[in-house]
Amino acid sequence: MTDQELLASFKDESSRNYAFNMIMRKYQQKLYWLVRRMVLDHDDTNDLMQNIWVKIWQNLLSFKGESQLYTWLYRIASNEAITFLEKKKKRYFARYEDVENEVFSRADDNNDMDGDAIQEKLERAILALPDKQRLVFNLRYYDEMPYEEMSKVVGTSVGALKASYHHAAKKVESFFTKEN
Repeated sequence: MTDQELLASFKDESSRNYAFNMIMRKYQQKLYWLVRRMVLDHDDTNDLMQNIWVKIWQNLLSFKGESQLYTWLYRIASNEAITFLEKKKKRYFARYEDVENEVFSRADDNNDMDGDAIQEKLERAILALPDKQRLVFNLRYYDEMPYEEMSKVVGTSVGALKASYHHAAKKVESFFTKEN
């Protein structure tokens, strides 16, 4: 089923649950990895995913279709991930360096990440990026999302996104040269 067919089916109360389950099946993995790359922890990601799907359920009838469905879903998921990270930093009254060290230690302890040395360095470099730059880098690098779609997800101009990605890529590159 296309996204338009799923949305039409969701609007029909008799097929709403089925349509929502199909949307979840179609986008669950992509959204999970978007959030997981931002927050790292599997349990935190699962908690966020529950909140994200509840928010999607509550707002899907008001989706206007001005963007593609996946763009709208990515925006909800990325906003939830960034809000989670900001709350976490405030909750612990942590200095940025302390949060960064915790993230790095989680990355080192995370058995799900590839053990390849270059991949590990890349992950550490991405983790060192500020939250919004990390989101832009992940959307472009891992999801290969066009800037126009990213603009709708992040709510920023294409030019600002290109600049943000460029700065993020330079920081990642600098991380590699500094580590060697």
